[in-house]
Amino acid sequence: LKQTYVQIAAMAVGMIGFCLLIRFLENPDRVNKWRIVIMILALGLLGLNIVLGTVKGGAANWIVIGGVSVQPSEFVKICFIFVGAAALDYLQTKKSLIEFIVFSAMCVGALFIMSDLGTALIFFGTFLMISFMRSGDLKTVILAVAAAVFGSVIVLRFKPYIAERFEAWRHCFEFQQTTGYQQARVLTYAASGGLIGVGLGNGCLKYVAASESDLVFGLMCEEIGLIMAVIVALSILLLIFYTRAITTRSRSTFYSVSACCAAGLLLLQGALNIFGATDILPLTGVTLPFVSAGGSSMMACWGLLAFIKAADERTYALRKPKQKKVKAV
Repeated sequence: LKQTYVQIAAMAVGMIGFCLLIRFLENPDRVNKWRIVIMILALGLLGLNIVLGTVKGGAANWIVIGGVSVQPSEFVKICFIFVGAAALDYLQTKKSLIEFIVFSAMCVGALFIMSDLGTALIFFGTFLMISFMRSGDLKTVILAVAAAVFGSVIVLRFKPYIAERFEAWRHCFEFQQTTGYQQARVLTYAASGGLIGVGLGNGCLKYVAASESDLVFGLMCEEIGLIMAVIVALSILLLIFYTRAITTRSRSTFYSVSACCAAGLLLLQGALNIFGATDILPLTGVTLPFVSAGGSSMMACWGLLAFIKAADERTYALRKPKQKKVKAV
C-alpha cells in the first residue's frame, strides 16, 4: 500500500515536471543558455551519488535522505538529452562535438564507478543516437562502439561478479539456484499466467526480489496475462512512431533530436528490462518505463515524455501571436 502511494505521488510530481519542462523548452534561445548549467548539474548529481550512494542490488546508485530513496541517475537522463541536443544544435563544430563526447564519457564513467552498468548502457545508446542523428557520420558511431567493447572487456576483467551474470545468460535454468535465479522464476511463473493471467495479487513472482521493478514484465505476464503485458510493451514502442510523425515538422533540430532520443531511450530501457528478465539479454537491472515501482524512474519518464511533446508543433501553436487580417480595399 505504501508503494502505491509513492507511485501516485511520483506520478503527480512527474506530471507537474512535464508541464514545467514543456514551458521551459518553448524558447530555443533559453535552451542553449542553460546548457552549461544543466551539464554541471548533471555531473554534480552523479558526483554526489558516488560520494553518498547506498548500494542496492549491487549498484551504488541510490541516495537515502530521511528514509526516502532517490536515484539521481534517473534525472540525469533528462539532463543528458537536453545537453546533447542543445550542444549539437547550437553549433555543429568540433568544439561542440568534443564537449558532448567529454560530458558523455564522464557520465558513463561515473555510472561504471557506481556499478550501474544498465544505466551506463542506456546512456551510451543515447549518445550514439544523438551523435548519429546530428552528424550522420557512421564512422564516429563505429569508433564509439569499438571503444565501448574495449571498455567492457576491461570492466569484465576487474569486476568478475559482472562476468558471472554473463555466465548465466541463456542458461538460467542451469544456474537457477545462483545467478540465474530471477530469470528462471520469471520464465516459470510468467508461463503459468497464460494469456489472461492468474489475477492481480495472486501470483508467486511477487515473492522474488525486484519483482516490481527489474522483473515487472514477468509479474505482468503472470498476474494480468501475456496479452496485456504485450500491449504495455507495444505502447512504449508506439512512442517511436508518434515521434517519427511529429519530428518532421519540428521548429528546429533541437526538438527533432531531443524527441527522437527521448523516445529511443525509453524504448531501449524497456527492451533491456523485458529481454533481461526473460533471459534473452543479460539482466541489467533497469526499470520498465511508467510501469516499474520507483518514484525517481516515474518522474524521469514524465520528463523524457516532455521532450517528445515539445517537438509537436501543435504544442506551442496557441502561444503564437495572432496576425491581424488586412482588409482588401
